[in-house]
Amino acid sequence: MAESAAKTIMSGEGRLFLTDEQLRKGIEAMFFAYRGFTADPDRILEERGYGRAHHRAIHFIHRSPGTTVNNLLSILGVTKQSLNRVLRTLIDDGLVESRIGTSDKRERHLYLTEAGEELEQALSDAQRSRMRAAYRAAGPEAVAGFRQVLEAMMDPDLRRHYSALREAGQ
Repeated sequence: MAESAAKTIMSGEGRLFLTDEQLRKGIEAMFFAYRGFTADPDRILEERGYGRAHHRAIHFIHRSPGTTVNNLLSILGVTKQSLNRVLRTLIDDGLVESRIGTSDKRERHLYLTEAGEELEQALSDAQRSRMRAAYRAAGPEAVAGFRQVLEAMMDPDLRRHYSALREAGQ
C-alpha cells in the first residue's frame, strides 16, 4: 500500500509533487503524532509540577553531560530568563547539578543527578516505547524516510546540533 501511495505522488523526473491537500494531511498527522509522543511524558511531568521545557532541558543535559548553559540556550532556542527559571527549579529539586567551569569560572556546566537520571529514564522509556511500536509497524524503509523528512525540516543551525549529538554516538 505504501508503495502504491508513493507512486501516486511521484511524477516527472523522480521529483515529488504534493498537493496542498496532501501537505495539509501531513501537517495534521504531525500535530496528532506530537500529541501522542508527548502525552505519556506530560503525565509524568505533571505529577511533579513540571512542563515540557523541563523535559527538554533534562533530555539534552542527559545527552551531553557537562553541557554549558549557553550551549543549552542555543539548542533549546529559549530566552536566558526562561531557561534560568527551568534550571533553578531542576537544581532546587535536586535533579540537576551546576558546576563552575575549570578553565572559565563564568561557565556553568550542567549534569543530571541520580534523581535526574531516574526521571530522564522514565520520560525516555515512555517515548521509546511509543517510537519502537510505531517504527515496527511502519518498517525500516519508512523509518529511514521519516528521519530524512525530519532532518530536512530542521533549520541549518539546529541540524548542526543534531548532527553533533548523532556523531557523539550517545
